[in-house]
Amino acid sequence: MTRPAHFIAHTGRVSLAAIEEMGYQFTLFAESLYWLIAGPFVSQPVRLSAVADEMMKIGVLAVPVVVLLSFSNGVMMAIQGIATLQEFDAESQVVPGIAYSVTREFGVLIAAIVVAGRSGSAIAARIGSMQMSQEIDALRVMGIEPVRHLVAPILLAMLLMMPVLTLLADSAALIGGGLYTGIVLKLSLSTFIDRCFDTLAVYDLMQGLVKSLVFGILIALIACSNGFSVTGGSEGLGRATTRSVVLSIAAIVVADMIFTYFLNR
Repeated sequence: MTRPAHFIAHTGRVSLAAIEEMGYQFTLFAESLYWLIAGPFVSQPVRLSAVADEMMKIGVLAVPVVVLLSFSNGVMMAIQGIATLQEFDAESQVVPGIAYSVTREFGVLIAAIVVAGRSGSAIAARIGSMQMSQEIDALRVMGIEPVRHLVAPILLAMLLMMPVLTLLADSAALIGGGLYTGIVLKLSLSTFIDRCFDTLAVYDLMQGLVKSLVFGILIALIACSNGFSVTGGSEGLGRATTRSVVLSIAAIVVADMIFTYFLNR
């Protein structure tokens, strides 16, 4: 086979595999919605204790990391913003710049990347371990649907906790930016926050919250699908975990680009 033909064949195989994987993830999403909505009517509801456990793992335990990174990001944005705007004698405009950037983009991005790296990898590893030890096959033998038992609680927990983490990230970043701005521009934190509220509209905050829901769905589906597809023992588990994190972050960045393009035209 010639090199061009080999390249075309390889590209086709990769494309078909990607389409098949996206189809599988869509199936997981549809089945999870079915069990979340119709489960109580067919006497197989999603267990609230499982949802609460996932909310603790995904959201509550991630709060310190999200707050720390968001606070640091807010300080860095203030540093860069003031340094850039000083060239135009427009330092006061750093407040709306930070407010828009945090609520529309960086707050939700930091929260999503932290969850993808922390919880996404753990979800893929947990489901992958169950797949290798044939626990998932055992669930099917016992009449327990794996999607209802494993995926649906994760998806619901993501949908509930990602907006909360986004709001925490926004708050921490604005406080960080406000504290540094206060040191350099002699602007009190309360004045900084008041100016942020005067600048922002509900639409700005909703951009980040809507993105957080989409990012949460992407992280849950990518992590679960990679966990279910584990083969090859411990080495395969490591590959699936790494792949889950890389694909989740890539999907988050690409989805954010698409959102930004359409929401800011």
